[in-house]
Amino acid sequence: MPARMKNPAFVLPDGMKGIGSIFKAVNQGGLSPELQEIVGLRASQINGCSACVHAHTQNLIKAGTSSERIAGVAAWREAPWFSDAERSALQLAESMTRLADRSSEAVSDELWGRAADHFDEKQLAALILVISVTNLFNRLNATIQEPAGAAWG
Repeated sequence: MPARMKNPAFVLPDGMKGIGSIFKAVNQGGLSPELQEIVGLRASQINGCSACVHAHTQNLIKAGTSSERIAGVAAWREAPWFSDAERSALQLAESMTRLADRSSEAVSDELWGRAADHFDEKQLAALILVISVTNLFNRLNATIQEPAGAAWG
């Protein structure tokens, strides 16, 4: 089934310019591309965005990430393939993505402290931005019904 329309970020070119600027900033933040993809995959799994789950999975495969790590993202708490830093990033991705599910603060001081133990300020900024942009694209794709594997544009 084709998407309802082209991605709005491409329909309105200034939208893609802004998003491109955010991605440029993220890439200056010092996070590994693999971690960016892993947190993007987790947020996309939570949001049920098949287009983004597919894209993040393909990017991880191309980068040489093991199938165990990719499959383990959905169950990262129990999976043995993630470092403490990656676990704190995945928890941050979940907390930021599940804002409507919260009964207290969105990101607890405990979680923030764990993340700050592993990432400096620039890396935290990049992590927050990449999770936020992933959530933006998840919402765009859900609205326009972008199918998995579809080319953007």
